[in-house]
Amino acid sequence: MKPKTPLNVDLLRADFPILTREIGSANKKLIYLDSTATAQKPTDVIDAMNDFYRLNNANIHRGVHTLAEESTAMYESGREQVAALINASPREVIFTRNTTESINLVAYSWARTNLQAGDLIILTEMEHHSNLVPWQMLEAERGVRLEFVPITNDYLFDMDAYRELLKQEPKLVSFTQMSNVLGTITPAKEIIRLAHEVGAITLVDAAQSVPHLPVDVRDLDADFMAFSAHKMVGPSGIGALYGKLDLLNAMPPFMGGGDMIKTVHLRSFATNEVPYKFEAGTPAIAEAIGFGAAAAYLQNIGMDAIAAHEQEMSEYVLEHLEEIPGITVIGPSAAHKGAVASFVMDGVHPHDVAQILDADGIAVRAGHHCAQPLHEKCGIQSTTRASFYLYNTKEEVDALVEGIYKVKKIFG
Repeated sequence: MKPKTPLNVDLLRADFPILTREIGSANKKLIYLDSTATAQKPTDVIDAMNDFYRLNNANIHRGVHTLAEESTAMYESGREQVAALINASPREVIFTRNTTESINLVAYSWARTNLQAGDLIILTEMEHHSNLVPWQMLEAERGVRLEFVPITNDYLFDMDAYRELLKQEPKLVSFTQMSNVLGTITPAKEIIRLAHEVGAITLVDAAQSVPHLPVDVRDLDADFMAFSAHKMVGPSGIGALYGKLDLLNAMPPFMGGGDMIKTVHLRSFATNEVPYKFEAGTPAIAEAIGFGAAAAYLQNIGMDAIAAHEQEMSEYVLEHLEEIPGITVIGPSAAHKGAVASFVMDGVHPHDVAQILDADGIAVRAGHHCAQPLHEKCGIQSTTRASFYLYNTKEEVDALVEGIYKVKKIFG
């Protein structure tokens, strides 16, 4: 479905002060193509955090003076805005440091309470290290089993292989909704439905999907979902874990300390209610306010409009990259992916590609993108990755293509 109002990208770009920067000795205008790593921040987010520190700064949930009450209200308003973005109840949204911590919270609190030696966890070959290492640690500690849904020859989630693995009755299915390397968008709703049919709990790594697609946890029926503010025009240092309330209520605390307790005695304590049970200590208050401002900013624009713009960008960049001799794009067709283009260039290391592009003000990422097993699966060590967001234009794609031809000329 096309959005009622397409993005006015030129107008939106004015919201992002950093896009006016010039880079290097040649004073090249910044072309930022690394939003998959971290997105740039609009003035709405910057101002919300600055205003908090200038006018309202105080600790939350503890004081009765004016600043404390204002800070508490602003912090909880941030939670409400984040919850609204994914159609969750605010009580189901726990603030963490990032997607990584959200996944680790599930691994330590839910998994270590509910999983035993021999229990099966299903992951995929396209996972970020953040959705691999916590489960590898659990495998070493508890003897759980890990199995992996492969990618198909055209870089998609292999549903046939997944159905076969489900016959082994897994306890947990944890998977990315959008690959940070391939851009592959997985059929999350169907993956979750099939997992529930065999009694498994599901965890969605939504670090790349929530910023770019309409995501509705009720419609998906996800049990857990993890995502980060910094990838969705918000601040770094804060993320969120969505969890179904009955699961969160049954889980033990992740960390102990202030704010996660109701009462404490010398030899005992009682936990606070969800979500505070999982938010020990003074939280990232300004960041939560910025997170809420980011969620409100995206909602105001419309996730359908953002997704439609990025689909158009994906089609445009793939069409032009695939025309360049010696370039191989790693990932599916534009119809099955987000606006991420990871590629290799014959005879040129990705770091060299990135450095030469940077000299022209073009910021891309080079490396394994915290997905070494996926690169090994594809038979490569690293890729150059150009990623796009609501503020990118087709003219910037043209500049990327021109820059790649420059790289080819330098390396003969």
